[in-house]
Amino acid sequence: MAAGGDEPGGEQHLRELTPRVLGAVARRCGDFAAAEDAVQDALLAAATDWPQRGVPQNPGGWLFHVACRRLADAQDAETARRRRELAAAADQIANHPPPDDDFDDGIDDDTLVLLFTCCHPSLSPPSAIALTLRAVAGLTTAAIARAFLVPEATMAQRIGRAKQTIRDSGVPFAMPDGPEREVRLAAVLHTLYLLFHEGHTSSSGEDLMQVEFATEAIRLARLVHAAWPEHAEAAGLLALLLLSDARRHARTGADGELIPLHEQDRSRWDRAAITAGTALVTAAFQGGAIGSYQLQAAIASLHGEAADFAATDWPQILALYDVLLRITDNPMVALNRAVAAAMVHGPARGLELCAELDQDRRVADHYRLDAVRAHLHERLGDHAAAIRHYRAAAAGTANAAERHYLIGKAARLMPRAD
Repeated sequence: MAAGGDEPGGEQHLRELTPRVLGAVARRCGDFAAAEDAVQDALLAAATDWPQRGVPQNPGGWLFHVACRRLADAQDAETARRRRELAAAADQIANHPPPDDDFDDGIDDDTLVLLFTCCHPSLSPPSAIALTLRAVAGLTTAAIARAFLVPEATMAQRIGRAKQTIRDSGVPFAMPDGPEREVRLAAVLHTLYLLFHEGHTSSSGEDLMQVEFATEAIRLARLVHAAWPEHAEAAGLLALLLLSDARRHARTGADGELIPLHEQDRSRWDRAAITAGTALVTAAFQGGAIGSYQLQAAIASLHGEAADFAATDWPQILALYDVLLRITDNPMVALNRAVAAAMVHGPARGLELCAELDQDRRVADHYRLDAVRAHLHERLGDHAAAIRHYRAAAAGTANAAERHYLIGKAARLMPRAD
């Protein structure tokens, strides 16, 4: 299309507009899968019509009306008639723009409902993330497939099964009420947490980060927090994402190489994001019950407030990890606690805690456990053991930036080991 960037009809504007249109169409017809097909047809019609006629005054209304006509046409089995009707609808709306109040593309209610639908508790986390990226974030199936290193057909099947699961559940396209809303909100927060984590440190691929995923997770977390500003964990999650993302520009070098926390140039950290995240988590802590996102945000805030690595308040971080470990059965929390304990009590104590994790099948063979062990052995001067664990960690990660960093650490220790 002729327009670009954030301009009306531009790629970024369409990406933000599409989930709102999809939500409105799904609310009208009550069928998520059919609504998505209709909106995709409307987007194809726009790709043909708008470059010739120009972007309509109300792009959202245009897409909404064409999609609704597509839904009506879908009731007719005659393909030729359906195409003629769709073309006629596009032509009619192009010449007679819908009134502005017929579709308000500034209202996010339908996007929230769509988000809650995609994060249905009956879906597995990978399926929920894929469906969220497709329907809410507006990414193509091909782009999602590339991010997860699977064929496009495989990802299309995964998304299709997710939509079928939602359809079979019989849950209406509407915001849940009462206790069900809290259950679904927990699923939403968890999905956004996983989506951000995949963006912050990609599980596979050449790049350390999938910035698009992280940015989208923050946008949606802002939307959830705006809808429920008194919900402490919604605030805690947004704070955690802001504080973690604040370090983005310092986490990689000019060639995309990984830069660990203790070597990062903190002048490149986003101080505005750190201030906003710290304010959010401070307010959330005053709201009563403390949850895992709030505690993780508090830990991230302590890192963000430290002038340099040496000034980090490790005793306080260790205390927060102690609390976090008591309320969540998460082996990665235990591994992070081992790192904090090593900073407070020495690397030998960290290795003792790592040894305890050998009994947990969820993390015993995880490359991050090897990476932590390698770092702690290096600090103790046991370079042979450090090399062994750095190599094991490198073999265990599918992220090229992490693998290159770990291999490089092992290579630099070789002369010392000899």
